[in-house]
Parts: sequence; structure tokens; C-alpha cells
Amino acid sequence: MPTSKARRLSVQVERFDLAAPFVISRGAKSVAEVVTVTLEVGALVGRGECVPYGRFGETVQGVVAAIEGLRRALEAGLERAGLQALMPAGAARNAIDCALWDLEAKRSGRRVQDLAGQPHLAPVVTAYTLSVGTPQAMAAEAALHAAKPLLKLKLGGEGDEARLAAVRAAAPRSTLIVDANEAWSPQDLHRLFAACEAAGVALIEQPLPQGHDEALIARPRNIPVCADESVHDRAGLAALRDRYDFINIKLDKTGGLTEALALAAEAERLGFGLFVGCMVGTSLAMAPALTLAPRCRFVDLDGPLLLARDRMPHLVYEECVVQPPGPELWG
Repeated sequence: MPTSKARRLSVQVERFDLAAPFVISRGAKSVAEVVTVTLEVGALVGRGECVPYGRFGETVQGVVAAIEGLRRALEAGLERAGLQALMPAGAARNAIDCALWDLEAKRSGRRVQDLAGQPHLAPVVTAYTLSVGTPQAMAAEAALHAAKPLLKLKLGGEGDEARLAAVRAAAPRSTLIVDANEAWSPQDLHRLFAACEAAGVALIEQPLPQGHDEALIARPRNIPVCADESVHDRAGLAALRDRYDFINIKLDKTGGLTEALALAAEAERLGFGLFVGCMVGTSLAMAPALTLAPRCRFVDLDGPLLLARDRMPHLVYEECVVQPPGPELWG
């Protein structure tokens, strides 16, 4: 992307209150703290957003420092290919990579899906996430959202059988997917898989801790299992084929859309089903991930629905149907 105009980098930390506490097996949060990268060339502006992933040791301060460490290279014209070699997968690279894609789209006058050779974007149903809680609390929340076609239940191990039964009774028509966030143990699998089957669950996400999921190898099951924490990018993907059926692609794990597209292609080659997910962020973080949605069996890009307010401009959600992003937001 040669240019005679200087490129300018801005890095900003932003906080967005959640509409209600978001609770998973590892803890709770009430604020989404995001890092936003802006790259400007003349009147053209490219933006990207990331959410530091505490599970893997990322912090807001560390992500900002990593981005600032590439300031000179970025302002001198560093592009996506060079970025992959200079920075590891993770949130910092995601924000930069997505800003570069956005800037390229603005300069070329073409949408990102066209630049990337991806299918045309159309409205898509996203899952709506229910925080882990007591069976009674989760059932009450499920009843409020029982008209939504796809609900994602956060689970926590002990008490999950009761949670599953309560939510299914409260939302009898919704498709259910569950996410244990590594909270189950091998001895839990038989009874909790059975409880999921009784509740008609369509997908089980990351039941066992990363690196300790050998109990899934060749395990007979009627419900597909999806890797989340166990997969970040293409490294090690083939080694997961004997224990997972799907992978959850999150741009904050892959380090941006560039690697996410490569990961999706390799996963499809190996026979995995695709799931695109997110951290709790704004529409600016969801928009790049929507590029993958036409290739995915499950879409979980509900981050903005969990916020008290989204950024402007934002994605349009009609209940749980999300419209493709406009160029004023991203891409």
C-alpha cells in the first residue's frame, strides 16, 4: 500500500459498561475494557479493536505496550504480511491487523470480503449468551430470551445437570450450545454429556482444560465438541483432530483476520466444522469476525448485545440477527 502521505498511529483504551455482570467459570466482569487502534493516511482511517485475553496472561497495559513497540514500523508503512512475522498471535496483533484491513478497504474502495475472496455477507443469526448462575437464575434469564433461536449457556461443572434441565424447560424451542470454559473434569464427562443429550444440546464447547483433554480422544458421543481455549492459530491444529469436531475462531486468539482466514481454510481441509466467536467487545470487534460467518455452522458475535451501550457507529442487531457492517464502521 505505497503512499506519499505519512501514516499516523493512535492507540486508545476504552471502557464500556455491561448491561449486567457477565459470569463464566473463571470469574465475572461488569466492564468491557478494549484497546482500539487507528491508522490514518490523509483523510483515510482504518480501525481495529481487541480485548486482551486474561486467560493467557494478556493485560490492557501489555497490549498497549506491544502495539506502541511497533509504532515506528507501522507509521513507516508496515503491512499485514510483515506484521505476522513481527508479532505473535494475540489481541495486540488483532487490533493492528484489523485496522490494516480496514485501511486497505478504504483505499481500494472495495469491501474486505471482496479483498479476502470471501463469500458475500448476509444477515446471520448469532447466539445469545447466558451467564453461569443458579439453575433458577439461568432459567429466569432463558425465559426472557426464549424466543431467540440460539442460546449459549455458560456452565461451571458442579450443578450443570440442573442448569441444563432448567434452561431447557424455560426455552423449549431454542437451539442450545454450552460452553464449560475448561471447567469439567474427565470423570464428569459421562454424566454431563448425557445431561447435554437429554437437553437436546447441539454443541459442547471446551469441556476440559487446554492441554488436558486426552479423555476426549475417540470418545463416542452424539453431540459434537468444539475447541476454544485449545486452539489459537494453525500451530498444533492437526493434533486436535482426534478429540474435537469444531473449532471456535476468535480474532483475539488468532491475532487478526489474516490468520483467522488461514486457520479457517486449514481447519476445513482437516475436516473441522467452523464456529466464529468473540470476547465481550463492541461492534468494531465483531465486524471483522463477520467476514467468516458465511463459512461457519455456529456464530457467536453477541458482544454488543451484552453492553449497556455500544460504540457509534455500530452493527444493527434485530433481536439476534446481525446485519453486515457498513463501511462507516469497518471494512
